[in-house]
This record gives sequence, C-alpha cells and structure tokens, in this order.
Amino acid sequence: MIDTALLLLRDELSAYINLRDASVNVVVDNIGLLETTNGETLTNNVIITLVNIEEESTLKNQPVLKKPFVGNAIYQNAPVYLNLYVLFTANYSGNDYQLALRRLSYIIQFLQSKNSFSASSSLSGGNIDLDQADVLDLKFTLELYTLTFEQINHLWGSLGGRQIPFAMYKLRLVAITERAVVREVPLIEEIESNLNKILKN
Repeated sequence: MIDTALLLLRDELSAYINLRDASVNVVVDNIGLLETTNGETLTNNVIITLVNIEEESTLKNQPVLKKPFVGNAIYQNAPVYLNLYVLFTANYSGNDYQLALRRLSYIIQFLQSKNSFSASSSLSGGNIDLDQADVLDLKFTLELYTLTFEQINHLWGSLGGRQIPFAMYKLRLVAITERAVVREVPLIEEIESNLNKILKN
C-alpha cells in the first residue's frame, strides 16, 4: 500500500508539472543513492523518496473489527494507520539550479492546490490496480513538514549526500491491513432464558 500511495502521488504530480513543463520527469526512488554508482538515473529528475514511517498514535487502540458474513461474525485486527514522511527533491545542478528551484515551486504549488488524494479519483490510469479492495479504499492527505537546520543536517547526513533543493511532506493515514481472519463465530440469533421456569417454581 505504501508503494501504491507514492505511485499515485507521482502520477498526479507528474500530470500537474507536465502542463507547465513537459520536460520534467518525476520518479519514485532513493535519493540516498545519488552520489553512488547507481545514482546516474537520478540526475535531472524530480525524485520522491520515503524517509520515515510513523504509526498514527491516535488510531492505535482500535477494537477488533467484526463483520457479519453468512451467519457468522468474522473478527479481524484493526488496520495499522501510518504517516509517511516523503522527501521531494529537484536534482538539477550547475546552470540548471534555477530549474531545480522552479520545479520545487511547482511541487509546492501542486500540493497547496490539492492536498487530499484517493485511488478512486486518481489520474494514474493503468499504474494502479483499482480492483483490489485495499487500493480502492486508499485515501491520504499531505501537509508541509518543516525541519530545523539541525534536522536538515541529520537528514542529509543519513542520506549520505550533499543537500539539494527539497521539501518534506507528511503523508497522513495510509491504512495497512492483511484482512486475515482472527476468529469466526456464529451470530447470536436467539436468547433463551430460564427466568420463566424459575418464576413458576
């Protein structure tokens, strides 16, 4: 589900930016590979990278789900709700540094104009399989997440590279569930009481 959320975001962002600049390529990849031998494909691209995952604490203690199914109640564990910290980077350097700043502005403009996403209203076309129930239920919002200078230093240090123009967003509430059946019990259809027998005696 994490990959589906990021692919949906990539496709929507790419469609928005390409209306303004058709030469922009948006990819989901690891920006930490930028200064390695595998980083050649990241050059001159807008890159979306997942840098952290956090469980939504306010939704952590939900009860076990109960679903009636052909005369039985099916118990399933509640989904895990995640917040994803997503890094948007514009990897252009030298004479193209101004392009990096312009394209970073496009990213911020796009996420200011549209901060709520769902698979059912996606522009992704064939990139996302809408036949899966989990995918069809996918909904999330994004909000700009501001880092301190110290956090920025730690972030780029952990990514193993030098800082390039970026914006961090918090992608809220991606639900992850296996839909595994924990227990299945018959529904209560009738209650028998011995109260009348007790009163007669």
